[in-house]
Parts: sequence; C-alpha cells; structure tokens
Amino acid sequence: MSNDEIFAAAYREHYWAVSRYVARRLDGRISEVEEVVAEVFTVAWRRRADLPGSPLPWLYGVARNCLGNAVRGHGRRRRLVDRLGNDQSAHGRHIVDSPDAESPGAWVHEALGRLSGTDQEVLRLTAWEELDIDEVAVALGCGRRAAAMRLHRARRRLRAEIERMRPPLKTGAATKEHDHG
Repeated sequence: MSNDEIFAAAYREHYWAVSRYVARRLDGRISEVEEVVAEVFTVAWRRRADLPGSPLPWLYGVARNCLGNAVRGHGRRRRLVDRLGNDQSAHGRHIVDSPDAESPGAWVHEALGRLSGTDQEVLRLTAWEELDIDEVAVALGCGRRAAAMRLHRARRRLRAEIERMRPPLKTGAATKEHDHG
C-alpha cells in the first residue's frame, strides 16, 4: 500500500474517533472542533510516511498538540480582550461581550478594524504578540517614548470606537417605573 492509501485508510477509519476526542475537550464547540480535526489530518497528510501501523494513538497525540495550539490561540484572544479593556477596568467599568455579537469578542475585532493600520499594529504588538513597550519600540523603529505615546493614543481611539459601537441604554422602562412610584 502507498503512503497515500495508508493515509486514506487512517482517515476513513479514525476520523470520527478523532472528532469525538477533540469534541470532548472543546465542549462540543462545533466550529473549533472542525478546525482542530482538519489540522490533525493536515499534519497526518504531511507526515503520512510516518504513520504507524496502528495510527489512532498517534493521531490522538497529534490532536493533543493541535488542541494545545487552539487553546493557546483562544487564550491570546482572551488576553487581547482583557488588555484592550485594561484602562477601563481602572475606572470601575468592564468590557463585556455585546449580547448581539456574532461570537465572543467579535465586536472588539470590529472596533479594531475601524482604526488606522498604525493603531492596529501597535495594539496587536502589545496584545497579540505580547511585546513590552521596549520591544514595541524596536518593532516600530522608534524610541520608547514614541512607542508609549502611540500605544496610549491607539488605546484611546479604540475606546472611542467601542463607545460608538455600544448600543444606547434603554431608559424608557426605568422612567416608567419612576413615574409610577
């Protein structure tokens, strides 16, 4: 049997077992499960010459590594949301997901997308790449003070975009209760 045939047999025989393995670890979040399983079999395809005679345990090992990458990616996105909201937390306000958001944090990405490329880059360097201000300065080719000022301004502009996106508060119900009291 060729390596391609061995891969095809492993895929047919073990796809659902790998899918269940991943789903149990991701609480059945379907889109994430599909992404991780696709990555598992992409790795298996690339390494099809290395597939052992009994590939399922090996596929589970690959799935474990892919899950680790997915979890780290989720953690980076969560830290981005936390970091972007850091200044607001100091004022007693917390950024939370809008109930009408397509996915958790999607509105942060939308607000970020409304900023200039320069603002997006400085925010991404600190939040996604986890660079400190000295490292940001090197990445941007500027001094530390300039980098700190760019970051401060970008955060301020992001907060303004988030405020613009926030749905207006419904005060009608509170006013009616007050009128009847």
